[in-house]
Amino acid sequence: MQTHLDVQDEFAAALLSAATPVPSSVKGASVRRADRRFAVYRNNVAVSLIEALGARFPVVKRLVGDEFFSAMAHAFVLREPPVSPLLIHYGGAFPAFIEAFDAAKPLPYLADVARLEYARGRAYHAADAKPLPRVAFTALPAGRIASTRVTLHPSVGIIASSYPVLSIWEVNQDRAVRAVPNWGPEAALVARPFLEVETRRLPPGSEMFLLALQEGATIGEAAERASAATSEFDPSDGLAVLIGAHLAIALDDGN
Repeated sequence: MQTHLDVQDEFAAALLSAATPVPSSVKGASVRRADRRFAVYRNNVAVSLIEALGARFPVVKRLVGDEFFSAMAHAFVLREPPVSPLLIHYGGAFPAFIEAFDAAKPLPYLADVARLEYARGRAYHAADAKPLPRVAFTALPAGRIASTRVTLHPSVGIIASSYPVLSIWEVNQDRAVRAVPNWGPEAALVARPFLEVETRRLPPGSEMFLLALQEGATIGEAAERASAATSEFDPSDGLAVLIGAHLAIALDDGN
């Protein structure tokens, strides 16, 4: 005799796979009618998830077109069904899926565009937190700045790409797909310190600086890591982004 959990597992396994038999718990006036009704429900679930991905990744969809996106999203849905009833959390694995999707190989920047779009959605739904005023930094004793640890706003996301990911996203905000004139690596900052999600282009090395702070490094340690990663990093640029974009919600100078 099946338990309630067995019934749920069987139903879930059949829901997104047309090759899986209709669950034994699904009954109808006839086997054929039960099969047809379940097929309609199965299709509606898949379509709903594909539409949710299209709403979460609109520029990705615009870049590849509706038909290609639907096929790619459907393949993703079959491999990565939701694990939460909240669709705002769905799609986190989509960028990595795109990166490995053979048909998307001619567009090597596509996965990073998806990462940027997911970061924007994540920032929108992140917990609210009050950013520190700029005076909080000027009040730090000069000798303690390097040893200070910074708690970044929970909405902060950093996307570093070998491609002009932010430029691609910026020029493809309407239905006309446009080319990017200057092709090269870009790093983007996504955050929602106040009401609106903000997306900024980061100066060289600043992504490493912010990532290090996010991982718990002190300001001095973060600057050292960024400087080791690229000679183009200017610590004043990193601090300007940290303070100017209102990314800090707490400071710990060790006292």
